Amino acid sequence: MQQVALQDRVRVTIEGGVADVRMVRADKMNALDQPMFDALVATGKDLITRPGLRAVVVSGEGRAFCAGLDMGRFEKMADKPGEGVMGVSNEMRLGPRSHGIANGAQYVAMVWQDIPVPVIAAVHGVAFGGGFQLALGADMRFVTPDARMSVMEIKWGLVPDMAGVLLMRGLARDDVIRELTFSGRIFDGVEAQALGFATRVCTDPREQALALAREIAGRNPDAIRAGKRLLQLPAATSAQAILQAESDEQIKLLGSPNQVEAVAAALQKRAPVFRDL
Repeated sequence: MQQVALQDRVRVTIEGGVADVRMVRADKMNALDQPMFDALVATGKDLITRPGLRAVVVSGEGRAFCAGLDMGRFEKMADKPGEGVMGVSNEMRLGPRSHGIANGAQYVAMVWQDIPVPVIAAVHGVAFGGGFQLALGADMRFVTPDARMSVMEIKWGLVPDMAGVLLMRGLARDDVIRELTFSGRIFDGVEAQALGFATRVCTDPREQALALAREIAGRNPDAIRAGKRLLQLPAATSAQAILQAESDEQIKLLGSPNQVEAVAAALQKRAPVFRDL
């Protein structure tokens, strides 16, 4: 087991190929201040290249998953009109593409898309604004029935800007996204599943997310990573390109050492022993 703490904001425990990522700013409901932004991005970037990684679970300690942007940022904007949330102009903060196609704030959510293995967000308490967008960056979201979520930026006279517009489009109907973005209304975990934002509603989302992560860790890691690559093909990808990508990934898997081991283990009714990538 390996444990890593980043700036008293994020703690990572890795065991059996499963990374348990915990936001640990519980006294502030894991609100997003600059150290939290930095710690989440640093965590994600480290996991992208970490050998032997099989699955990731992201959750928050205390009463909430993530309450969104730290209130101190909004107070600063109210005290200094014309300045951005970070104390500098919005153009300076948000305009540059510092992480590929994304800026720094957007990459807090998008970094989980770049991790080559499945990422599950375990959501309880609240996931408001930036916290909701952080959860959207995961491949799956396990939520409690009474979890409260909101595209809350309109409350502060803003729009979602942490990749929320992009990520919501792959999960819910366009008119639903518009209603939530324009109203900022709060919805619970049961409705989140009905709308398409929650994968599973459960009383203990972190425990169930970790259980699924361990199950994924017992599968052929080459196939898991290939599956994520296929499922992340852009929506505009042509049918021809998708079918070709399926074939290309399968050709690489067939007869490979880990695929042969998966077959042997299934036939012999034993746990497989896969090679780390």
